[in-house]
Amino acid sequence: MRIPPSLKHKKFFFLWLGQLVSITGTQMQLWALFWHVNQLDKNPIALGGIGVARFLPVVVFSLIGGALADSVDRRRVMFATQSVAALLALTLGLLTQFGHVAIWHIYAITALQAVVVAFDGPSRQALIPNLVPKEDLPNAFSMTFTAFQAGAVIGPALSGYFIASFGQEAVYYFNAVSFAAVLFALFMIGNVPQTIGEKTGGISLDSIKDGIRFILSKPIIFSTMMIDFVATFFASANTLMPIIARETLGAGVVEYGHLSAASAVGAVIVALIISQVREIRKQGTVFLAAVIVFGIATVIFGMTRSFIVAWLAIAVTGGADGVSTIVRNTIRQLQTPDHVRGRMTSINQIFFMGGPQLGEIEAGTVAQFFGAPFAVVTGGIGCILGALWIVWKWPQLKSYNGDEPMLAGATAD
Repeated sequence: MRIPPSLKHKKFFFLWLGQLVSITGTQMQLWALFWHVNQLDKNPIALGGIGVARFLPVVVFSLIGGALADSVDRRRVMFATQSVAALLALTLGLLTQFGHVAIWHIYAITALQAVVVAFDGPSRQALIPNLVPKEDLPNAFSMTFTAFQAGAVIGPALSGYFIASFGQEAVYYFNAVSFAAVLFALFMIGNVPQTIGEKTGGISLDSIKDGIRFILSKPIIFSTMMIDFVATFFASANTLMPIIARETLGAGVVEYGHLSAASAVGAVIVALIISQVREIRKQGTVFLAAVIVFGIATVIFGMTRSFIVAWLAIAVTGGADGVSTIVRNTIRQLQTPDHVRGRMTSINQIFFMGGPQLGEIEAGTVAQFFGAPFAVVTGGIGCILGALWIVWKWPQLKSYNGDEPMLAGATAD
């Protein structure tokens, strides 16, 4: 197996490694939060509250975060956001350890962490094309996704063991410490050139409008955002995982951790395979096929009563999501110039996070009245129908090949 070319650029390598550690902690906390809320309130709709807390701040602050990422040093923005995120995780750990935590504390801290993500996400994602040359960008996106999913494999599994062995608060403490890895990586990276000048428009309403106009003028970018939103809105089964694990599959907290990690296992396998592929052609067709497979696997997960089949179905959803994520990120970043990349990423962040978070609310509400399996099955069907509708609405997405002219990229070290 050859070394992925993007990891040969030391600045990107430092960031990639730091994210791998930090994402592990973040994923541990995310799945622990679902379990924690379900212990405090058994109603499925209570889990949907996490979706509300994570979604609203992203809608309110992402566009500002995108304008900020195009107007100031992205690396400095990340220094601030990662530090605040660490303090919030530490606070949640202390509240839990000393028995003062209530469900509203979890919602409030989750909302504040979502504010941090709204500012961190655009700068972090827009920074990557500043670290590697354009010919290595698809591989860099693949490796970034691999780091995320590797953390998502390790995180949920460790989450179950940490809760069972050391208590709920131990997960939050681990997450707080994990942010130090990214802070160290940012220190090692040093200065990173980026386009900051008259083109960015500064942090203003006009600057934000320019970013929106850019997205609307690029149907290939906008259509990928739409399909991302629709698919994740309908097929968001994560929130209901504790209920499915406990009530349908008869699993405990450790098995819940393994089930939660299944999606990431499939995604890592796919991402490692793609990292060895020099180029992907017929990207539009590949992207759409992956979304449909994602929906089918979700339906199977909702229908089965077997833990093994459920685990395999979730692993397939992860693999399919891995393909679609790598392809759509490649399309968006390569078709976006540096001076508007932060704003493009912030708008995408609303779609990317809005779909799953609103989907958590939808899934929790449907499960409240019709049961968790019904909510998951109908969500998978909705994902498939939504993908087919978008193909009909934006047929140019299906014909996208991957060898179109690129607008992104920078001279790396």
